This record gives sequence, C-alpha cells and structure tokens, in this order.
Amino acid sequence: MRWAVAETGEGGARLCPLDQDGRPAGPVLHESSLAAAVRSRPEVDRWVWRSTAEIYRHLLAAGVRVDRCYDVEAAEALLIGHEEGQSGQAHSLAASWARLHNLPVPPDAPTRPAETQPSLFDSGPVPLPPGTDEFTALLEVYAGQVARTAETECPERMRLLLAAESAGMLVATEMSRAGIPWRADVHRELLDVLLGERIPGGMLPRRMVELADEVSRAFGEGVRVRPDLPNDIIRAFARVGISLSSTRKWELQEIDHPAVAPLLAYKSLYRLYTAHGWSWLEQWVHDGRLRPEYVPGGTITGRWTTNGGGALQIPKVIRQAIRADPGWRLVVADADQMEPRVLAAISRDPGLMEVAGRGDDLYADLAIRAFDGDRAQAKVALLGAIYGQTSGDALTHMAELRRRYPAAVAYVDDAASAGEEGRLVRTWLGRTCSPPPESSDQADQEQGYSGGYGSNPAARARGRFTRNFVVQGSAADWTLLVLAGLRHAMTRAGLRGELAFFQHDEVIVHCPAEEAETVAAAIATAAETAGRIAFGSTPVRFPFTTAVVDCYADAK
Repeated sequence: MRWAVAETGEGGARLCPLDQDGRPAGPVLHESSLAAAVRSRPEVDRWVWRSTAEIYRHLLAAGVRVDRCYDVEAAEALLIGHEEGQSGQAHSLAASWARLHNLPVPPDAPTRPAETQPSLFDSGPVPLPPGTDEFTALLEVYAGQVARTAETECPERMRLLLAAESAGMLVATEMSRAGIPWRADVHRELLDVLLGERIPGGMLPRRMVELADEVSRAFGEGVRVRPDLPNDIIRAFARVGISLSSTRKWELQEIDHPAVAPLLAYKSLYRLYTAHGWSWLEQWVHDGRLRPEYVPGGTITGRWTTNGGGALQIPKVIRQAIRADPGWRLVVADADQMEPRVLAAISRDPGLMEVAGRGDDLYADLAIRAFDGDRAQAKVALLGAIYGQTSGDALTHMAELRRRYPAAVAYVDDAASAGEEGRLVRTWLGRTCSPPPESSDQADQEQGYSGGYGSNPAARARGRFTRNFVVQGSAADWTLLVLAGLRHAMTRAGLRGELAFFQHDEVIVHCPAEEAETVAAAIATAAETAGRIAFGSTPVRFPFTTAVVDCYADAK
C-alpha cells in the first residue's frame, strides 16, 4: 500500500493511506515528526511525498531509510515533458497545484551556483499560495498525476519510468550522504608533483608559471603571452603567420611551432588547477569524503548531473586520491558497449539482438560478421549510426550496417526525422524530447532557408540530437533500474557496502573486502534484470566489466 506524507510547519507530519487512484483510503493521521511517521510504518510499500532531495535527506539524518518512494516533483517533470510542447516547465508542487487549478504557475527555485555547498544555498521549496495546505495539495496533485499517467501513450512504461526516476532520487540522496572515499593527503601530493608548490596570495603555482614563460619565449624575446587567454594565443600565432580559429587541442596539435607543447601542457594543468586544485579540495572534501549533490535527470536525456563538486568530471590523475577505507574495497563496474546493446533491445533488430546476445565484446562480434574482422570499423559504424556521423568512415560503412541491421538503423533514422520535423521523440519508457519552441516555418524564415524544414541546419542538428536521444535516453532509463535493483539486493542481503558513485555507465560500491564478490555478482544480476524489466524478453545481454580495487585509478 502507498501512503502520502508531508511535514507540517510545526515539525510534525501528516499522512494517510492511498487507493489505486491516488485518493485517500483512510483518515489523515498526525505524527510528532516525519521520522516517527515513517519509522513506525515499515509495512508501507511506497511513500508518496513532495521531493526526495528535501525530505529523504532529513530522514537519513534521523537514521530512517525507506525502500521505495514516489517523488511528486520528479514525476511532474517527466509528465509535463510528455505532454505536447510542455518540456522544461516548472515542476514544483506549487507549480503542479497551480496548473491543476488553472492559476498562474510560479517558477522553480533558482539553481544553486555550481561552486556552492548545499547547506549554504538552500532556498527551500517553492511556496504554495497563502492559505493552501501542503498536504491537501500533495494529495490533489498526486491523484492528478495518477490519472495523467493512465492517459499517456504507454501507461505501463510511464509508470515504470516514474518509479525508476524516484528510485534514482533515493540512490542519489544516499550517495550524497555516504560520499566518495577521498584521501586529501594523496590529492595534495599529486598537486605538488604536477603543479609545483602552492604560492600564497592566489598566485599561479610554480610549474604553470614556468610553462607560461616557455610559451612567451617561443614567440620571441620580449613577447608576453597569457596562455589562459584564447585571444592572446590567437593573436600571438597570427603575428608569426599562423591562423587559428580557436585554441582547441585538436587545432593546436596540427601546428608545427615550439609554443604548442608548453601551451598544451599549460592548458592541461590550468584545468586541473581551476577545477580540482587546492581550493576545490578545501571546499569539497571533508572527513575523508567528497559529497556532491547528485541531480538525477539533470539533462534532457535523463543523464545525471551534480550541483557542484565536479564529481562527474574527475580527471584520471586525480582518481588516485579515491581510495577505499582500510579493510574495504571499491567495486568499480563499467557497462560494456551499453548504448549499442540498448539500440538492439529497443529496435528489436533480429541480427543486432543476436550479436548483442553473444560474447562480451559486441564490436568484435559485429566485426567478424560485417566488417572483415576489423573491430575499429565496426565500432565507428555502429556509433556513427547512433550519433549521426555522416562523413568519413562512418558514412562509408553505413551502407553495410543498413543492409545487415535494417531495423536498428531505421529506428534511429526515424528518430532523426521526427526531430528534424519538430515532432516529439521519446525514449523506450517515455522520457520525452519536446519539439523546439518555434514553428518550423518561423525558424526557416529567420534563418533565411526556403527548402522546407529539413533544409534548416538547426533542424538537422536537432535530428542528430534526437537520433542519439532515443538510445542515450533509453540507456539512462535502464541504468536507473540497475541502480534500483542493486540497492535493493544489497539491502536484502544485509550488506554494509554503500553505493558511492554513479555516472552514465559506471557505478562504484564501497564495501568491506569480504563483500566485494557478492557486490560484483549483484551488479551483474541487476543489469540483466533491468534489461528484462525495461525492454521485455530479448536475447540482448548487458554485461559489466568489474574490478575490485583499493584505488579507483587502478580500475582503468
């Protein structure tokens, strides 16, 4: 049975059971606190509440853990996106209630600056109109969402997506609380070796100063160039007869000039210094843990982001600082060729499903069948189909891919066409990429095109995005089910291990050494189970490459 729960302004909680339509199935009860309300009802199958990020954080602080929840605000974001032209609208409880009553919709709370710690910038929930009871609003909005879900194109898949997104919210909150084990002393040693000693007063470290001087000397005596200023670099090269359109790495590497090597080295260290240097370490790592705030569904495809901390862009060299506690291990698991396998499952292409169901290396198997054993060509062709590459090797091999796997290529081609035409595009479970805000005719007129919507470069770019969206987004939905299954399995087995990190196709569990093999097996089982739950019965396998290590850097 599901129960709705909300905190009261006096620190207590109101709650009641719900029927299958989301309506109250019993009296509204009052408890002294949210923690007391949840702790005293272990039989509740799923708690319905406003926002996991807000409510569950308080429950965990009180030592209360829940198995399942329904996050009304997360659900609203998915449902409003599913409706024609509604993606990106405000999705707070207050906004949902306002839409339900045809009232002006308040905007969502501003996003916290990326460099700011959560406790320093908590603005609280968007307030409901004066005199509106939050618990009553919660019940009304939830019942409305139940009805709206039943009206979607595929209600069962949408219900699964809403449950998976809510499960992801639980995982994200628990991971933020647990944190990533981080050795600050190792991190400092790495910075000292790579950057040189830290200079007081905010001055650049020694090694960066040396590289900046090398760059300047390469352009001649008396010349002073700031390597961190792109316009400075472009002007300096122009003075020696070299034209640059940017200072991107690939463009600099094509130049034969003595400034290139120190410039590339400087750029690499500059990224490290600004993104994960001493200031970052002091701000984000405390008590042996990095605790970023994860944001499930932070991108339109459903991939996660973080509010600060840069946890999803940790440089390889800094991963040496991520080390298990004494007696514990890191179980690091990478999904193997995840997106091509997902394409096989959602397209139902018989040939590609057969390949994705055999062996651990999908590209190698595909190469033997279609590309004379050339794994690199097979990988380029398949990823080219997903990402919309239309030149070079990707285009050369596309014809062979179309011949052997017509349903798979047609699936992404159809998604690209829908995107170019401004139509809705959905993942397998129903996460939606809504059409652009402008009509196609208006966009063409503004851009000066007259050959139909497909002649607009913006439309073609959108088509490339939606081609990838149906695969990448479906993969993101699948990984939510993997996380939910793994979390449930670890709890059921009574393990002490904790989910410590997740990004796109990689998950890390921090656990006692004796639990590592059990955790690795649970990850494999969760992946295969998620495949069946998400995509039904197919021959497609979803293997993970798993390493049990003391240090994250050793897993690669």
